[in-house]
Order: sequence, then C-alpha cells, then structure tokens
Amino acid sequence: MRVQNILIRILDVIGSLFGLLVSLIPVILIAIQVKKDGGPIFFKQERIGKCGESFMMWKIRSMVTNAEEIRQELLEQSDVDGMFKMKEDPRVTKIGKFIRRHSLDELPQFWNVLKGDMSLVGPRPALREEVEKYPKRAMLRLNVKPGITGLWQVSGRSNVDFDTMIDLDLKYIANQSLWGDIVILCKTVLLMFPSEKTGAY
Repeated sequence: MRVQNILIRILDVIGSLFGLLVSLIPVILIAIQVKKDGGPIFFKQERIGKCGESFMMWKIRSMVTNAEEIRQELLEQSDVDGMFKMKEDPRVTKIGKFIRRHSLDELPQFWNVLKGDMSLVGPRPALREEVEKYPKRAMLRLNVKPGITGLWQVSGRSNVDFDTMIDLDLKYIANQSLWGDIVILCKTVLLMFPSEKTGAY
C-alpha cells in the first residue's frame, strides 16, 4: 500500500506539472474573457480533504460575482440530494457555460494537486456544510485525497444521485491503484470533448 501511494503521488506530481504547463495558454485566453465583466478571474473556496482537513480549492470563475449569495436562495432547487448541484444553474455566465461544459474551469486545480491538497483522481472535494450532513458511511470518502476527477464523474457525473456517488467513491477507494487512476484519467480526457449524442461531461 505504501509503494502504491508513492507511485500515485509521483503520477500526481508529473501529471499536475504537465497539466499546468499545457493549460497555461488556454487559461490566459479564458481569463481575458472572464475578466470582461470586471470580476476576478479565479475563484477559491474552502473544501474538505483527506482526514477532514480543509484547504482552499481553486477554479476559474464561471459564475457571476455574487454567486455565493445567490446560492443560498437556490438551495431548495438542487437537482441532487446531499449536495448542491443544478443542471441549469442561473448563476453561470456565458463563458462559464463553455468552460464548465469542457471542465476547463477546473484547470487551476492542478496547482492543488501539486501542493498535495488533492490528487488527480479521487472523490469530489466536498464543502464543509456537506460533510457536516454526511451519514456515517459517506465519511469514508475522507480516507483518501479528493480528486479533480473520479470514478463517479466518468460514470455519469451530474446524472448520478448522492447514494450512487457514495457507492462509486467507496468502490474506488476499495480498489484504488495506479493503473485504475490512469484508466479514469484517460476516460476523463475523452469526456471533456463530448459529442452531441453523449452530452456534456
């Protein structure tokens, strides 16, 4: 297990460095468009990581500047029980819809991976308020680092309910391996560029 963890960390470091390098120009181009409304380019938010430790997760801003305030008004309209998620979120900007469709808003998370807060593959990093409402079984998600992508994302993403997400996360944790992470990463890349038939990732 220790050797496996070392190998996964090596993959994380190499993958995050490569990701930061390759995404540099796209991030600059996206930043120019995001900045047009006068708001900040990046968005950071507290998330809960391995063993319940908190960290600041980075994204390219894809929503209006007062998105957090509006979120409180939309909580009851969440499409998924156990966490806030809306398929048609009214807070998302025009450029935000494009970068979210292709998961480009998550490119800054390569920095979180390089720092060691996150891994390339793992459970979705949850909000503190979500973790506080977790049933005992869901707390097992915190046994590993959260990831940029994971098993449930490549198995349906927002189309899966909370219980199914937990099932898939626990299945990933029980079978975590270097090869398994590589397979999930390859599937993620394919899903970043969906066809009209498959829909957005």
